[in-house]
Amino acid sequence: MPWNYRGIGWFVVFTVIVLSSLLLVKPYLPRESGGTASGEEIALPKPRFKGEMIVEEAILRRRSMRDYLPEPLKLEELSQLLWAAQGITSPDGKRAAPSAGATYPFEVFVVAGNVEGLEPGIYKYNPQRHSLMFIKRGDYRDDLERAALDQDWVGNAAVDIVLVAFYGRATEVYGERGVRYVHMEAGHIGENIYLQATALGLGTVAVGAFDDERVSEILGTEGRPLYIFPVGRV
Repeated sequence: MPWNYRGIGWFVVFTVIVLSSLLLVKPYLPRESGGTASGEEIALPKPRFKGEMIVEEAILRRRSMRDYLPEPLKLEELSQLLWAAQGITSPDGKRAAPSAGATYPFEVFVVAGNVEGLEPGIYKYNPQRHSLMFIKRGDYRDDLERAALDQDWVGNAAVDIVLVAFYGRATEVYGERGVRYVHMEAGHIGENIYLQATALGLGTVAVGAFDDERVSEILGTEGRPLYIFPVGRV
């Protein structure tokens, strides 16, 4: 049977168009799961878009704080911190912190121990629904403290926010350069947490010294933890 070159040509053109479209939308497609959730979902209070402290004052007052009062955080405060870290800020799904190519390589985990209205446990933040996905019950702050080389502010904080990176989301698009972009993004998210905590009258500190594998094991994730942010009342 003779080849239909015209038909083959149109097929090739169609295939190229489809593949190109997939590459363009890939950063916006659902990501692989950062942890095994139990299926329980906790809706968070809606974040506020105006506060009592202007950004210039938050920048002026921002400090690393390691001493926290043994008082609980409000669920509204945790909600605001998570929104500042990775909350959705536009109709097309853009988030509070910039991300190269909108690849969003981070999952935000919460190790909660002393938050009003929230059972102690490990949770994962869902930016699209502004909710917490329940991972496992129990107060794991002491375990996280030991994994963080016995830095007691990790265990004394009301809650620990852990930034977990999935490098493949960035390297699939940018190759090895994507590793650098992931590290840049960690800084963007971290500063947002710092400034939001300051604006709320809370204290936090960026913790980078810990046993990566042990922290991943505690969280139940295959990602690479890059930052722990203990947060407490000061």
